[in-house]
Amino acid sequence: MGHDLRDHLQIFSMQKFGELINSPYLCPVNRAHEAMTMETLKERTARGLFWGVLNSGATQVLNVVIGILLGRMIAPAEWAPIGMIAIFSAIAGNLQSSGFSTAIVNMKEPTDNDYNAVFWFNILASICLYLVLFAIAPWIALFFEQPCLTSLSRFIFLAFLLSSFGISTNAYMTKHMMNREITIVNSCALVCSGIVAVTLAFNGFSYWSLAWQQVVNALILVIGRFFFVPWRPSLSIDFTPIRRTWRFAMNILVTMVINTLNNNILTFIFGKLFARTPQVVGNFFQAFKWNTMAYQLVSGSIEQVAQPVLVEVRGERSAASDEHNINEQETRVFRKMLRFTAFLAFPAMFGLSLVAHEFIVSTIGPKWEACVPILRILCVGGAFMPFYSLYKNLIISQGRSDINMWLNISQVILQMVLIFLTYQQGILVVVGVFTLLNIVWLFVWQGYANKLIGVRLWDVCKDTVPFALISAALMVGIWFLTTGITSHLLLLLLRVTIAVLAYAIVMKLLKVKMMDDCLQFIKCKNAKMQK
Repeated sequence: MGHDLRDHLQIFSMQKFGELINSPYLCPVNRAHEAMTMETLKERTARGLFWGVLNSGATQVLNVVIGILLGRMIAPAEWAPIGMIAIFSAIAGNLQSSGFSTAIVNMKEPTDNDYNAVFWFNILASICLYLVLFAIAPWIALFFEQPCLTSLSRFIFLAFLLSSFGISTNAYMTKHMMNREITIVNSCALVCSGIVAVTLAFNGFSYWSLAWQQVVNALILVIGRFFFVPWRPSLSIDFTPIRRTWRFAMNILVTMVINTLNNNILTFIFGKLFARTPQVVGNFFQAFKWNTMAYQLVSGSIEQVAQPVLVEVRGERSAASDEHNINEQETRVFRKMLRFTAFLAFPAMFGLSLVAHEFIVSTIGPKWEACVPILRILCVGGAFMPFYSLYKNLIISQGRSDINMWLNISQVILQMVLIFLTYQQGILVVVGVFTLLNIVWLFVWQGYANKLIGVRLWDVCKDTVPFALISAALMVGIWFLTTGITSHLLLLLLRVTIAVLAYAIVMKLLKVKMMDDCLQFIKCKNAKMQK
């Protein structure tokens, strides 16, 4: 039993990601070229994952620091207006890109004309969208019974208008796995916008400080991306690439909008149902924010490399292998990513659920204590959210944006039905049902992944379930071990320390290679930098 468990826990080695090069399934035709190509892919993937983890880590650390400062300065009720209109700015952001940036990443070799077409299309679409949203702002305020939303929404919507200038450059950086540069740009944007927000909040600007944070962040991102990307737009506008990728991009667009509805639907509904008690909306928005920040630490690391790698693996194999062998290689790559995700996601999210109370009280204060039960439930579902990113990128890399779209549409419809069936039972029941559906719906995605590349449910369970069981058992044990401690700060530090050490010891005893591989990779990077 122990031997089998260790076999299932052999984790994705970043240094050895390219071992599939030597697979016996490969046709011996032109092996020298293939080895050279896949060696490049191996190095790019390892580098991409390293900077992806660093980017996500830096982003979430900065978000935590800024979130703590703002949470202590701004009352729960004052967060409500931002949460109420978050869905509108998010959907507007989806519409401005229209899925064409994803279409570019999915191309094998996009041209300057492709980037240029997307650049100008996004700007024109964003101007039109902003004018529409500017006009309907009074109706948004009327719907939520919050007069301040008219001016607030008109200002916040400027963020997505500014963002339209950086969509093509962001697609360029993602396609070329420029994750080091992405890390630098994101960190600078977060620091600058955070300083502005904290300064304004300190001077009593309330929710306006949160609005300025979004606008400044969008502006710095655009400037930073143009600084690092060598491509520049031209006035020679040709929308032929837009027409050529229209169907694929529209499927992506619908999916993005549906995902946005999925991610913001509870805040939107609670904003209407509890319009006269905005502190309820603020508490949910705060819990949702911390949960999202935590699981994006994992999903962000993977998402920066998942689609480009899967697209390249399939593209490079198609000339020398039959469909069965292509799927074999893709399955191996996908399963390694699954194991890497499970290795990080389950301990991180179950750990946050463990320390939710002392974390909230010690950082943003006792006034947010009501959001703790919500956060704990969301964290359980948050442990599974990074897997959605993997399945989504797998399906899109196969050119099946239609499957991605319909799976998301079906999920949102089910969520809407369940929410309206349970909302009278209270916010905790709704959040619990919402979380349960998100976990169960992964099995539907798995079914389509099996059809596309042949990855079996049993193999997925072997790759992921051991990490979930070990993480859950450790957190439960730590809960009972430390339950007698009354100091919130001491309890937070003690539980985090014990959880990290216990997980590391268990992984070491089971001979899990991920920690050793990560440390070795970091040592190699440091050695190269010192040279």
